[in-house]
Order: sequence, then structure tokens, then C-alpha cells
Amino acid sequence: MNNSEAAVKRFPCPSCGAYLQFNPKAGKLKCAYCGWEDAIPQSAEEVQENSYEQYLKIDQTTLIDLSITALEVKCNDCGASITFEPPKVAGKCPFCASPIVAKPAKASPSLHPEGIVPFEVTDKQARESIQKWLSNRWFAPSALQSLAQPEKIQGVYLPFWTYDCYTVSYYKGDRGEHYYVTESYTETNANGETETKTRQVQHTRWWPASGRVDRTFDDILIPATTSVDRNRLDELEPWHLKESLRAYNSSYLAGFEAQRSQVSLPQGFESAKNVMAGTIHFDVCRHIGGDTQRVHSISTDYNAITFKHILLPVWMCAYRYQNKQYQVIVNARTAEVQGDRPYSVWKITAAVVSGIVFAGAMYLLFSGNWRYLPIPGLPEPESQPTSFVDESARLSEKPGF
Repeated sequence: MNNSEAAVKRFPCPSCGAYLQFNPKAGKLKCAYCGWEDAIPQSAEEVQENSYEQYLKIDQTTLIDLSITALEVKCNDCGASITFEPPKVAGKCPFCASPIVAKPAKASPSLHPEGIVPFEVTDKQARESIQKWLSNRWFAPSALQSLAQPEKIQGVYLPFWTYDCYTVSYYKGDRGEHYYVTESYTETNANGETETKTRQVQHTRWWPASGRVDRTFDDILIPATTSVDRNRLDELEPWHLKESLRAYNSSYLAGFEAQRSQVSLPQGFESAKNVMAGTIHFDVCRHIGGDTQRVHSISTDYNAITFKHILLPVWMCAYRYQNKQYQVIVNARTAEVQGDRPYSVWKITAAVVSGIVFAGAMYLLFSGNWRYLPIPGLPEPESQPTSFVDESARLSEKPGF
């Protein structure tokens, strides 16, 4: 993709002159004022992979403008750089909810994105998902219900790396094979007598093992942002890249924001190695065989490494509660919700008190002591009421009764 293809022109509405924005529901550019729709030209090109080794040799890659009209601001609080298309403005930082006070400037050239997953979940659907998520959060402060309001949610494209790799791993370890030995033991029975019994005890014979395992990895997804917790992003998966990833077109940015990459390509590959290590270790254990395995060392060569820089869509709510920062994010393709939440001390206290009161009431009800509880408005009895049987017996003892 060259600069002229990436530097898409402004998107004025042919009908009324207002700016068009990408509409996830229609999958087109749409005017919010008159309803005019324009289809986004679909490229016949497939999303291309780039050579990692070539990038390292030349120590640079293609830097382009995400679009010729894009503006960029930097949050003074969290440091995130945010790119957006006019007429959209950056009011609050989508990552920390701080007001944006920096003056927007023309977006600096950024690493060439090969692909983009367009928004499919609308802001209304995202708010409904957040509302459902909030309804299942016990002891959440009532103030969090405002997160589902339109002004609280922002659509953002987050940067990611994907890596493909062919690995060759050499290992050394041990293969364990179980065998069982009959052993005798004594125990005291219920009558205090000592009894001798037998049992099968597992032992393991170990044999040295070494060898080689190969593995092909495809599209290992690594976040290129540090503004969102990595675990949260992992829990947002899957993204269904095979079906949803399209060649980059800046038209998809209209009406949304995009974040500049905060993780370099080599840093991302180190994270990808950690992901691959778990699979390679599993392959080694399976290759060793036996009943159990011990792995002493694994040495891996990484070959035919390729990468892509892509943008993935999320709806974000960033908020502050009692001087702490929280985030809620929605996968804008699947509507999966992940996020942080505070706990309401008052709700927890009320629940504990209610539980104690309920437990006390149940105790009184089933123990029968409820009959002697004082009733508001009535004098307390000086003594327990005499039963009918007791009163009849007393009267029968009177002379002449």
C-alpha cells in the first residue's frame, strides 16, 4: 500500500456537505444529518505479511499518515497519543477519562498498518452490553450505571502486532514411567486391634530423553498498547481475524479514534516468544512421552518470521471513582465486555447487616423463642402465660370443685 492509497481524502456528504462517518451497522460511510450512505471500496488485495528480518536489517519500516486529515493529541495524564478524523474532537481521554487540554496537531507519520477490523457493534449495542455487565456486578456503586450513557462511551482502534513463525526446538529432559510395588502397613481398627494390610504404591523410573520438535505459528496476537491491561485484552478474544481482517483503509477511522503504537516491533516479538514457549513446552512433553516428563532445557530457533501491524476496534468507558481509575472495554466485533469495577462499602455493609438480621430471625423462628419477643405498643407479660392444662389442675384442687 502506498501513501496515496492510505492518505484518503476528507469525507464530505454529497447531499448536505457535512462529514461522513463510518457506521458499523450499515458497514458504510453515513451522514448523521441527512442519512446519505457511501460504500467503502473493498480492496482485492490480501493483508500482506512483512519480513521481520528485513525490518531489523534496515532498522526502519514504512511510516505513513493514517490519513491526510487526521489530527492527533496526547493525554497529559496517561501519555496516550490519540488520532482522530475531523469533525470529531477529542474531549476526554478514552483510557483514563482525563479532559484533553492539548491542542490538536496534524498527526505524525505512524507505522504502516496492513490491516484493520472495522466496527460491527454499534454504540447502542455496546451500551446494552455494558448495562448487562453492570447488572451482574454485585456490590457495584450505583453511580456506575451512568457508564451506559452515550456520552460515556468512545470508539477506539487499538494497535496490535501479529507474528507468524516457524520454530525448531532442541530439548533435553527425562521420561518417567510408572510402576507399582505392593507394600504392607499396619493400622488400628475400630476395636483397637492392630491389623496388617497391603497397598499398591506408585514409583517412577526415569530415562534420559532428548530430541527436536518443530512448530508453525500463525497470527500470534500481541497488543501494541500499554494503556489497557494485557489480561483484559486477552480476555476480549477471539477477534476472528481470518474472517474480519481487511486491508487498511482510512475511511474506517471516520467518526472514531485510533491509538498510536506504544510497543515496538522487537518488544512485541519478545512477548510473542513467551506465548510460543507454552506451546513448545507442551510439544516437548508430548514428544518425550511416557507417563510423566521432566524438561531440563529447550533451545529454540525462530525462522521465517513475518509480522503485520493491525488496528482492532473497541468501545471504551474510562471513569474515576474515589480518586481511582477504572476501565470497561467492549470488543466491537463480538460485544464481549471486560473491565474493572469498584466495590460499594455501603452496599457490602448493608448486605452483611441484612444477613445477620435474617440469620437471627431464622434462629428465633425455628427455636420457638419468637413467642417471647416484645411486641411494640403492648405491655410485656410479667410471667409466662399459664397453659389451660395447668389452670384446670389448679382449680380441681380447690375444695368443692
